[in-house]
Amino acid sequence: MNAFIAAPPVDIDGIREPVSGSLLYRNNIISGPIIPTSAAIGLHFYLIWEAASVDELLYNGGPYELIVLHFLLGVACYMGREWELSFLLGMHPWIAVAYSAPVEAATAVFLIYPIGQGSFSDGIAGVFGGSLFSAMHDSLVTSSLIRETTENESANEGYRFGQEEETYNVVAAHGYFGRLIFQYASFNNSRSLHFFLVAWPVVGI
Repeated sequence: MNAFIAAPPVDIDGIREPVSGSLLYRNNIISGPIIPTSAAIGLHFYLIWEAASVDELLYNGGPYELIVLHFLLGVACYMGREWELSFLLGMHPWIAVAYSAPVEAATAVFLIYPIGQGSFSDGIAGVFGGSLFSAMHDSLVTSSLIRETTENESANEGYRFGQEEETYNVVAAHGYFGRLIFQYASFNNSRSLHFFLVAWPVVGI
């Protein structure tokens, strides 16, 4: 929040032409968030190359790097906390697994992508698209689970890892999705669906 309000201009491309991205430097609430400071993070990765002075650290985007690294650490720890809560409650870790998709997307965009100097822009479409598709698939699965227990038992008690029977109705889930979007956006085969979920971000990157 402090960086959004008062961070100094950043030399994004290493050409000594700083670009401002905070409210105090004449940005508004719309233009502030879209300043592409990620290139500055990758250009001057201070865990490897140390700045000669505090002024150089600020000029080359040091505050943004610290914010991004703390953010990634925080979301990763939160995913671990979700896994722990699922374990303590005797549940399958579906929430943590689904949450791992946006965590991986954020890590790729805010850490891996800047290190590559922004030279592979298709990676953003790949990781964010893969995250979106995974989240939509998770929603469809949750909405079409085949209940194996009574109303007085947790639905999670009816499933076991490695079971041969499906835990959800893929035809019903993607039949609805095909009517919602268009017919060819849906899958009737679980293997082809999961291959697509894996292949999209890999091809994009």
